[in-house]
Order: sequence, then structure tokens, then C-alpha cells
Amino acid sequence: MSTTIETMPLVDIDTHFTEPPDLWTSRAPAALRDVAPRVVANDSGKPMWIVGRDLPLSPPGFCVIRSDGSKIAGRFSLETFEEMTPAASEATARVRSMDELGIRLQIVYPNILGFAGGSIMRVEDPALRRFCVSAYNDGVSELQARAAGRLLPQALIPFWDVKLAVEELERCQDDLGLSGFTMTDSPEAWGQPSLNDAYWNPLWAVAQERGLPVNFHIGSGGTGGLVWGGMDVAPTLASISTILFMNNMRCLVNLIFSGLLDRFPALNFVSVESGIGWIPFLLEACEYQLDENAVPLKLRPREYFARQIYASFWFEREDVAHTIGRLGSSNVMVETDFPHPTCLYPGPRKKLEQALAPLPVEAQRKVLYENAARVYHLDLAKTN
Repeated sequence: MSTTIETMPLVDIDTHFTEPPDLWTSRAPAALRDVAPRVVANDSGKPMWIVGRDLPLSPPGFCVIRSDGSKIAGRFSLETFEEMTPAASEATARVRSMDELGIRLQIVYPNILGFAGGSIMRVEDPALRRFCVSAYNDGVSELQARAAGRLLPQALIPFWDVKLAVEELERCQDDLGLSGFTMTDSPEAWGQPSLNDAYWNPLWAVAQERGLPVNFHIGSGGTGGLVWGGMDVAPTLASISTILFMNNMRCLVNLIFSGLLDRFPALNFVSVESGIGWIPFLLEACEYQLDENAVPLKLRPREYFARQIYASFWFEREDVAHTIGRLGSSNVMVETDFPHPTCLYPGPRKKLEQALAPLPVEAQRKVLYENAARVYHLDLAKTN
């Protein structure tokens, strides 16, 4: 494999798919066609996703990259599909963009249903809710095929019913070829048991058996009340984007102390879009609290992290090499968050290379592509 960072492949483990307007309506059976997720004009004449009769979901796609390749700032999204780069939603355009940016593979997450599907928990019709998930997975499987495997979407699952979730996860791997799934970190926000409850054991068991990573993308739980009211759009966006990192801190603490990792020692968990600078502090705090409170676990917090927890960074610069040195290079990956408001664009590769430059070549390889290839079972040789 490559021996200089400039020629190493780069696997971007967090990007998003701006779902095209017909993703659901083109797949909906007659009984659901009028209530499936669809795009309508809002009161201002701008496109808006809705589901059911009139439940609002989101603007078109949280994309801030214009069709000419420039990037807007201080807004959640461009307002129309026409303004957005085709790389947000079209496989051929995305792959072309990846080639220009020096990115070999991208892991892909959803948008309008929520990063783990939480936005459709307001849908009362169980058939419609399940269709929203299954049709999304069908659509992104086709995206993966059109991109010749260079885009690796993570499945949504119907997490409101663990039996359905297991069935859909098996279908996504067996029939659709998807390589992992995204999961809410806060099922209790919708009246379900916490993730360490035995209720979830069938899901964890099948994921462990099949080697499917569990991705906790920031914002995949309940997000109400995070930001003080009265702020304008730009400071609200900045505040939300920062506070959501801390939700993943809560998730990792619970993973470590709940005993879940003792029960499923070969199951991998990925903290997505949460950065890495806070993790050494978190692990040190967990080590201290473990001893102070005599917590009966089989391993120590740092050992659990090393065995089965992963995280990624994108904007961090000043202390990346030192942080990776403390955490170990086998548990860190890179991302860009393309094409979202805080994405590492333009020039993501150069920025990541600069952050990783102080590390030994072996560590650079792990962080840029080897760790991702192991976690998501990627064959980079097939994508040259």
C-alpha cells in the first residue's frame, strides 16, 4: 500500500444523501402514494418535504454546496434542489466530486427522515412509517450500485419495533448489500427501553453475528430544548452543531457503564460527526468514576474503547496528533460531513493531511482508510 500520506486512499465515514424528490413517491404502492414523503411548495413558494397529509419534515436536503461548487455560510440549507450541487443526490456527480477531492469511498447517511429515522416517529400509520424506512433503504441500495460501491449508505431500521428492526437489517445486508446501520442513541425519547435493556438483545445479537457496525450519528436522538430561544439562524446553527457533540458523550458513557459491551464484546459502535478532542477527557473521567464507585465491569473504560468503539474528526486541527496518540490510532477515522452546513469543504483532503502530518505513516494509514475498511468491511482494491 501507499507509503506517503498524499497518495494514500481516503475513506470518508460521514457524508449525507440529499434524497431526490421522487425517492418515495416512485416506490409507493397506490394506498400510500398520496401520503408518502414528497416535496410541496410552502407558503413562501419554496420546496418542503412533508409526510402523511401535512406533517412537515425538512427543507430539501441540508445542502450548502451550490451547483457551481461554492459554499454558503450561516444557513441550514439552500432552498431549492436547482441551487444545489448535483453531487448531493446523484451518484455519477458524487463520484466525480470524490475524484476531484481525492476521496476513495464515502459512508452515507440520510437526511429528511432524521439521521436514524426519528423524524417519522410522528407518523401514526405503521404501514406508512415502515414504508418510509424500507423505501429509503431500497433507494440508497440503488445509489450504491450506481456508484460502483464507492458510496456505502448505512441502513435505516424501524427501531420502534425490535422484531421489525431485525428483519429489515437482515434484508438490508442480504438483499441490498448495505454494510451497517444508523441507530438512535435515545429510544427512550419515544417511549422505548434504553439501549442496554434486554429488549434490544435480538438487534445487537444479529448485528454482532453479521459484523454490522452500529452508527450513532449526532442528532439521532431527541433534540428538543438544546438551544436557548431568541437567537438568529447563524448562532442557532452554531450552537446546535456544537451541543450535539455532547449528546454522543452521553451515549458513550452509557455504553461503557451499562454492561452492554460485556454482553456483546464483538459488536462495533461508531460515534459519527462528534469529533475526538473530548474523548481522552471522557475516558479519564470514566476511569476515575469506575474506581471511585467500584463499578463491576469486566474491563476498564479505556479497554472497552480500544476493543469496540470508534470515532471520527473533520474540523479539528491543533491537537489531532496528540489526541490520536492518547487514544491510539486504531480507533479514529476521518470524515467531511459533505454537503451539510459544517462540512469540511472545499479542500478537505489537504486539511486532513495537515492535521495528520505529525503522525507516523502507520498511524496515518489507519486513520485515513485502514480502520474504516476494517469496521465497514470494505475492499479498497475493488475501487481503484
